[in-house]
Amino acid sequence: MELLLLGVVIAVSGCFAFINGFHDVSNSVATAVRTRSLLPRVAVVLAAFFNFLGVLVSGTLAVLISTQWFSVPEGSSGLGILMAGLVAACGWGIFTWWRRMPSSSTHALFGGLWGADLAAAFLDRPNITATDGFLAGQLFLPLLLSPVLAFGIAYLAVYPAIWISRYNTPGESNRTNRTAQAVLAGAFSLGHGLQDGQRTVAVVLLALGAAGLASNSTDIPMWVQLFAGTLLAAGTLFGGWRIVHTLGYRLVRIDPLRGAIAQGVSAIMLFVGALGLHMPLSSTHTVASGILGAGANQRFAAVRWRVALRVLLVWALTAFASALLGAVLYLAVDPIL
Repeated sequence: MELLLLGVVIAVSGCFAFINGFHDVSNSVATAVRTRSLLPRVAVVLAAFFNFLGVLVSGTLAVLISTQWFSVPEGSSGLGILMAGLVAACGWGIFTWWRRMPSSSTHALFGGLWGADLAAAFLDRPNITATDGFLAGQLFLPLLLSPVLAFGIAYLAVYPAIWISRYNTPGESNRTNRTAQAVLAGAFSLGHGLQDGQRTVAVVLLALGAAGLASNSTDIPMWVQLFAGTLLAAGTLFGGWRIVHTLGYRLVRIDPLRGAIAQGVSAIMLFVGALGLHMPLSSTHTVASGILGAGANQRFAAVRWRVALRVLLVWALTAFASALLGAVLYLAVDPIL
């Protein structure tokens, strides 16, 4: 039974990685396509390649999540929690894609696991234990502060960028910024792989541990990284263009300079979070907030605040909606575990 559940959890992990890439490709390509820095097909292939590379470059964050921050109970109870949380995150990702709303796959995953864990505790089953200070210091605080920081940094970064290009003609400035944005789109995709790709790797490691098959908790099997990277890249290639329209066209009227700033700020934050601070950051939150911050620093009303408020509402609901769905799913599958 446990081997069957392990196979199901790994399969659903692959679905989560695919939906993550499918859903979040908009974060990588929206501004580059909007400002005509890259052709849509070129942008998607570039994003897929660097997403795949990002999963392979570093597994530190995945190891920390699966060995130091989380402890999943062994046996069918732990595998059931992982399965319910993953299905909840997948369901929320599909729903928000259908509604054309950018949302955090990280929030959805942790919310789904949280809800399933609460349901397991309610039924007096073994449940997940987390290290002291993890939820506040390593999870919720970074995820809540990152949009504020991305907005503020992107807003302020417009001033030096304009000063540097003050002697350039509009045509020269746009060409330079389009070139920079093409490079930064690849850098952001690499950061997305370093951040979001590690979630799938961590879940698979947790599942192997729950099934008693993890040979060395500090080493990541190569097949796990290849599995996560391939499905993340495959989802990126298929591309959720519905959200590209929201980020690139409906949220802000953005020019190449501000598009490059938004992409650069969010890419740097993902790198610092993954490699420097070892904290999970949402690529959706950082890039959307960067777009809003850079777009707000204009003399005319560039930001469509009504759409922005709807996006913020979806962000606020993501963890709680996923948690509710995860709890319901765990309660439904508990009799057969």
